[in-house]
Amino acid sequence: MTFSHPLARDAKVWMAHSRDGREQPVLVVVTTIELDPSSPRYKKLLVQRLSVAARDYLAKSAKATGFVLMSRPRDWGSART
Repeated sequence: MTFSHPLARDAKVWMAHSRDGREQPVLVVVTTIELDPSSPRYKKLLVQRLSVAARDYLAKSAKATGFVLMSRPRDWGSART
C-alpha cells in the first residue's frame, strides 16, 4: 500500500536514524503547498487535510511509524534564511 493524496506530489518511506543509532521508518510526503505558517500563502486547512491523510495511512499501514511533510527540493532555493 502506497501513500497517495491530491496534495502530495510524492511520498516514500525512509529510514530515520537517531543519534544513538536506532532506526525508525518515516513517511516523507513531498508537497507544493506552503508549509510555513508565517507565509501569506499558508493555508492551514490544506496542511491539516494532508496531515490527517498521512495519519490515516500510518494507522492502516505497518510500513512507517511517523510522517513528515516537506516542500519540493527545487522550491528550497526561494526559501528565506
